[in-house]
Amino acid sequence: MASIPLTTATTPTTLPSFRLRSSPPLRRLQINNTFKSLKSVHHSSISSFSPLPLSNLISKRHTLTVKASSASVTPAPAPAPAPLPAQPWQGAAIKPLLASIATGVILWFVPTPEGVSRNAWQLLAIFLGTIVGIITQPLPLGAVAILGLGVSVLTKTLPFVAAFSGFGDPIPWLICLAFFFAKGFIKTGLGNRVAYQFVSLFGSSSLGLGYSLVFSEALLAPAIPSVSARAGGIFLPLVKSLCVACGSNVGDGTENKLGSWLMLTCFQTSCISSAMFLTAMAANPLCATLTLNSINQTIGWLDWAKAAIVPGLVSLVLVPLILYIIYPPTMKSSPDAPKLARERLAKMGPMSGNEKIMTATLFLTVGLWVFGGLLNIDAVTAAILGLAVLLITGVVTWKECLAEGVAWDTLTWFAALIAMAGYLNKYGLISWFSQTVVKFVGGLGLSWQLSFGILVLLYFYSHYFFASGAAHIGAMFTAFLSVATALGTPPFFGAMVLSFLSNLMGGLTHYGIGSAPVFFGANYVPLAQWWGYGFVISIVNIIIWLGLGSIWWKAIGLW
Repeated sequence: MASIPLTTATTPTTLPSFRLRSSPPLRRLQINNTFKSLKSVHHSSISSFSPLPLSNLISKRHTLTVKASSASVTPAPAPAPAPLPAQPWQGAAIKPLLASIATGVILWFVPTPEGVSRNAWQLLAIFLGTIVGIITQPLPLGAVAILGLGVSVLTKTLPFVAAFSGFGDPIPWLICLAFFFAKGFIKTGLGNRVAYQFVSLFGSSSLGLGYSLVFSEALLAPAIPSVSARAGGIFLPLVKSLCVACGSNVGDGTENKLGSWLMLTCFQTSCISSAMFLTAMAANPLCATLTLNSINQTIGWLDWAKAAIVPGLVSLVLVPLILYIIYPPTMKSSPDAPKLARERLAKMGPMSGNEKIMTATLFLTVGLWVFGGLLNIDAVTAAILGLAVLLITGVVTWKECLAEGVAWDTLTWFAALIAMAGYLNKYGLISWFSQTVVKFVGGLGLSWQLSFGILVLLYFYSHYFFASGAAHIGAMFTAFLSVATALGTPPFFGAMVLSFLSNLMGGLTHYGIGSAPVFFGANYVPLAQWWGYGFVISIVNIIIWLGLGSIWWKAIGLW
């Protein structure tokens, strides 16, 4: 118990002790009330009474005793333990999976058309169900493809050897090996060095900056077969840093200062550079394989590059300029961009040993891709040789190769599509489809040029319904090539045109090719504008490639 001495002016009074069970402000109120009660003591001295400061109230003779005791509090009951959060579903996305299964099941039970074997029709049902799965992606692409192969074996539609025959095809392995090259580019920093060098030389204006990025990306395209890797791993970080350096940011109204035009330009031209080289996009070798299966003609690396170089370069020049006119940046000059690029180059310093090895390996591999025919060295052998150099020198390690999940996933679904599409052709389904379309289009009485033009437009703009270039190629390439050939189109010419368009059509939407989600996700361009300008550029590309391109192809004897 604590005692506080209290002295009054005239009357000695000792107050009984009392307990305070309240908070400190309430205690002060109780003490003040006690002082007020002193006024009722000895009326003669009330007028002379006034409360004094606490320092003057302390006295040995007069005390105010306060008993301090803690309030007795009933402990609150412990809260019930929160239930553990439900674990997220790790399996397939149910709706896309059901859509894929429903597609296959419905087609499976549709009566087989006349002229088609039951085996071919069942394989078509499995194939289209797999394609729907690849488009909607209830599981990763490789997993969907494996499920498709498993169903074909389980139903005895394909024997095991036939179902997995695509893994013996060299083309999927070429793409897988090229992904490992991309790893070396990104890991060593060689890709960034090339891009910075172009920006430092040509980036003083917005248009020059755009062209520097466009042509540096095109320069890397033959060596990096994944447009997603080129866009997301090398160029998108560079483009974003340049936009920020020039004061064009997302969300503050400055998107149109530079970023909107630059993002859309780099995306559209990534589709063009992918169309220029056999090894510039993962699905391009699929076109070459399907061409070989359909018309028994081989599209070589040099054949592809020679046919695409002229229309490709014209598109790379005109598309940025057209977008600059119809979707212009408000900032016309970018003096900070070359400075930033030079600073980054200075920070990188001279080329490292690994960069030099990567450069030499690149020249060796691309050289063998171009001139390997003279030495009887095919493209896959050249890629294996290049990878061997990178592994032996430690530029890329085998653990890093194993960790390249996209490469192995691509190998899986690529091989599966090749196997199923190949056996659709062997079972005669493609031949039946071609004859059916030939009867329809041929009945229109058009020349092969006009008939091929109709097929080209149907093939190109049907890509609105595809989220994967590979899925589109696997579903429609062989059939459209067969129909075009049957209507009189020169087979090799038709195959090359459809191969080029299989890349250019990716510019239509924000999901049509691997670089689309990457650049669209930067949020500089609204969806409506992305689709609108995508349609405009599709017309530009079709005019360039089928107009000027046809003249060039005639000159080199393609038709």
